[in-house]
Amino acid sequence: MIKTLLAHLKEYKSAAIKTPIYVSFEVIFDVLIPFLMSLLVDEGVNGHNMNKVWLYGGLMLLCAFLALWAGAKSGKYAAIASAGFAKNLREAEFKNIQNFAFLNIDEYSTGGLITRMMTDVTNVQNSFQMIIRACVRSPLMFLFSMGMVFYLSPSVGLIFLVIVALLIVVLFGIIFLVRPIFEKMFKKYDKLNEDIQENITGIRAVKSFVREDYEINRFDKASQDIYTINKKAEKLLVLNSPIMQFSMYSLTLGISWIGAKQIVAGNMEVGSLMSLFTYSSTVLMSLMMLSMVFVMVSMSIASAKRITEVITQVSYLESPKNGLKEIKNGEVQFDHVYFNYTENDDKNEFVLNDINLNIPSGSTLGILGATGSAKSSLVQLIPRLYDVTKGSVKVAGIDVREYDLKALRDKVGVVLQKNVLFSGTIIDNMRWGDPNATEEEIKEACQLAQASEFIERMPDKYNTYITQGGTNVSGGQRQRLCIARALLKKPKILILDDSTSAVDTKTDSLIRQAFLEKIPDTTRIIISQRVSSIQDADQILVLDNSKISAIGSHSELLKTNDIYRQTFEAQQKGEDNE
Repeated sequence: MIKTLLAHLKEYKSAAIKTPIYVSFEVIFDVLIPFLMSLLVDEGVNGHNMNKVWLYGGLMLLCAFLALWAGAKSGKYAAIASAGFAKNLREAEFKNIQNFAFLNIDEYSTGGLITRMMTDVTNVQNSFQMIIRACVRSPLMFLFSMGMVFYLSPSVGLIFLVIVALLIVVLFGIIFLVRPIFEKMFKKYDKLNEDIQENITGIRAVKSFVREDYEINRFDKASQDIYTINKKAEKLLVLNSPIMQFSMYSLTLGISWIGAKQIVAGNMEVGSLMSLFTYSSTVLMSLMMLSMVFVMVSMSIASAKRITEVITQVSYLESPKNGLKEIKNGEVQFDHVYFNYTENDDKNEFVLNDINLNIPSGSTLGILGATGSAKSSLVQLIPRLYDVTKGSVKVAGIDVREYDLKALRDKVGVVLQKNVLFSGTIIDNMRWGDPNATEEEIKEACQLAQASEFIERMPDKYNTYITQGGTNVSGGQRQRLCIARALLKKPKILILDDSTSAVDTKTDSLIRQAFLEKIPDTTRIIISQRVSSIQDADQILVLDNSKISAIGSHSELLKTNDIYRQTFEAQQKGEDNE
């Protein structure tokens, strides 16, 4: 895990190395100041020697400036290293998520991935900054200060050792108890982010069903859970302060008692006693800082594990080495295909069962089936959004698993049920299909998809800004824009997964007619609940209970297949009633 994370320091490795070096100089100069003060008091003030006062005072001033300079440098490089480290971790997570197969994405919630990229990375960033700075400063300050204490008074040093040993046991005991609480808290953060994301995405549905109070209560519950866990952790962490205060007072009393006796006996100077008080404060503050570092590190260990999971997650679908990049035509074959979203091999549990199908290049296949009959699952196997469990899917006579994944998907245009537009102009959205598409090509694709009509009525036409998710256009307009975007890929295979459900039958007919005239060589696969959308297809596939119920033309299926005939008659009756 640590090796995986540190590999992403990259160009910030130099800043990470410089930080502890400057911290070490800062500590040395800080530790020298109390010692020089004791010499100034003992040899200068008590010795009535102004030269010594000037000498040690000047050295103290020099050490203070040097400590300030080294501290500023260490702070600068720590900020650069930690911020850069966080940037690289987020980039690594985001890049790997882009390579995820649908099955990988299904394993994480959207809110969970956002938490891993934001909250978890911030925790690791803060911990890393503490490790290269505070985690270096505190032990060095502790060791050097303890060394100076033993140098000034071995008997006082023994008191330090006893109290510090007890303090270490207590502080690390608190850390041990707090760590599992923080691990539990991050899971609650995932749930909270998931609720927020779901609410904002579906805000229109929330308002339509007047469910604002329900959503507020759900959010409050998730927030309350985090508050409860945080409170439990803080109840333990707040013990740090009184324990440190108790240790400080105990040390002060011990130093005062032993120091007073030694001064009276002539074995210690007043300046040395003053230095011991300073060093006692330094030692305890170093331990307190170290304990806070360990608390932060304990929190970040859970975050680090979650980040590493995303970075090292291997996609379930990988492009083969030296995969084929040329796709000769749009012929599609399903050869005894079984498919399941899990690894369950029970035939009764397969989403698709023994699918055998041949779709000639340039032909049109219509697919009809009830909700849950695996229509979408079937077509998602063609561009390898999922892989078959058994059997094979072939494009142009070659198993899709032998193609370079990018080359395959570039030649398969897919308009899924959930049409997504991104924030930007219409032209920006169209260039998702082809980054180099000219305005003329974009306009032609929009004409084919019957989108040019409403685009030309918009004030800014093709430069009209689309809000996130395409919420400022209607469902039918969004569908037509997504179809145009897919056409710009110039695909060998075009899949429309119920992608004209929000357009009227006339527009639907015009879109299909344009396909026949303008892209006759493209294989067209149309999933629809409307028989009118697929009745002119070369073949119509009827799916029922994960299996092929029938394949044939419109007229053939009306005679031979009950499901198709009943669906057609029900829709015809509905139209007649209208």
